[in-house]
Amino acid sequence: MLIGIDDTDSPAGMCTTYLGAVLARRLIHDHMRVREARLVRLNPNVTFKTRGNAAIALDVEGDPEQGFALACAIVEELADFSCGKTNPGVVVAEKRPDPAFYQRAVTDFCEIDEAVAVLEAAGARYRGWKNRRGLVGATAAVSSVFPDTTYEILAYRDPARWGTSREVDRESLFAAEEATFPHTWDTVDVANRVVVCVPHTPDPVLFGIRGESPAWVMAARSLILSEKPAFEQIWVTNQGTDAHLLSGTCGSLREGLSYRVRGVVINRPVTGAGGHVSLAIRDNRADVRCMAYEPTKNFRDIVRALVPGDEIVAVGSYKKGSINLEKMCLVSPARDLRTQAPLCTTCSKRMTSAGKGKGFKCRKCGAHAMEPEVLETPRMLTAGWYEVPPTARRHLSKPLCRGAPEL
Repeated sequence: MLIGIDDTDSPAGMCTTYLGAVLARRLIHDHMRVREARLVRLNPNVTFKTRGNAAIALDVEGDPEQGFALACAIVEELADFSCGKTNPGVVVAEKRPDPAFYQRAVTDFCEIDEAVAVLEAAGARYRGWKNRRGLVGATAAVSSVFPDTTYEILAYRDPARWGTSREVDRESLFAAEEATFPHTWDTVDVANRVVVCVPHTPDPVLFGIRGESPAWVMAARSLILSEKPAFEQIWVTNQGTDAHLLSGTCGSLREGLSYRVRGVVINRPVTGAGGHVSLAIRDNRADVRCMAYEPTKNFRDIVRALVPGDEIVAVGSYKKGSINLEKMCLVSPARDLRTQAPLCTTCSKRMTSAGKGKGFKCRKCGAHAMEPEVLETPRMLTAGWYEVPPTARRHLSKPLCRGAPEL
């Protein structure tokens, strides 16, 4: 059977992966075999998500009726029902529901009634609490098929420590990154000297290490010094795979979806209030604004180095009329050309505009010229992919250390 659970946490605490890891141990205690624990990230732009929009699925050998009863009991025991946004869902399916539902849930938006229809068609057991929205994520989790997989080991805290400061040795995290990168990633942000893998919320997670295989995440984990975890769980995940991305064009983007869009830069980037950087790109359909927000830190310098005529692929979520950049490829750099009024050949003074379409005129001697002076600045930015730092990376965004995406 496949057991799916979603929407049990809140901003104030709990974690659906923790609840799933506890359930896995209770299933084993009741003589069932847990073949896989799966952490499934879904559309990161869902407005009613609690934090990272993750659901879990357990692949289990055992009695489905017993598994369903255990899953429902643990939700009632551990889910944070006090939060208005927490609406748990439990699914137990003896066969995988239509994988198309997962694909929609990770790239688009799904409704509760759609999830119920998929579950009914699969003959699955299910239960939802409150408004039952967790059935969407739970259904997506049990229907998920991953063309690309990564892994994460999550260490969970003793319940007596929840809400207190986490004791994780900072230098050991940097040592783990140095020893295992690029086979693990996002443990720390080396350039900005920031720890990434230790959460700041009052939930059960102590830290999490992401990587290419169970062996690599365990290798990194073995180097980390911390308070003693209550237990640990390795999850199979779709994190770091770009599973949320669709191909799009400038004139056909939908709010809340994530895209790869190819276009030509039409203006020099502008840094606005708060340090946010904006520019616009154009394809043969329309224009669209791209944004690099302040939390993307040094990535903004890459965006600022773009010039009109650069052909790029912009990657990110489309929200409020903008693509919020997660990464970017400079496909074809343009020449960085600027124009200015020419020098007067007679008196070596800079001319001024003589009016629209009338060229330039020297104020001193009255000489005229029609063409401006063209200046070319050498480009420091070369063709290739660029990404936001680990501190700003979304769970699903594929880091470049896993290989550059195909254009």
